[in-house]
Amino acid sequence: MSIIFEPNLYVRVVELTNGPAPLPLANGFNTEQAYRVLGLYTASETGEAYLILPNDRDEMWFISNRHIRVQGILPETNLRVALPLR
Repeated sequence: MSIIFEPNLYVRVVELTNGPAPLPLANGFNTEQAYRVLGLYTASETGEAYLILPNDRDEMWFISNRHIRVQGILPETNLRVALPLR
């Protein structure tokens, strides 16, 4: 199975209360940035999707889709952009 996603998709982190660990806001992400989606991974045994994002420390993280909201399709080439962009 393959999943195709928009290469200029940017998302923001909205951490869920009691959401799945690791908690992204405690690990180098913040609510003032939109992050470029670099990839998508789905573990067949869980069915949960993980977006691959670079955090503010330039580390690659797999973040549960439940912590993510779409910011938009942006013509940016940066890994992160300051919010608000709407």
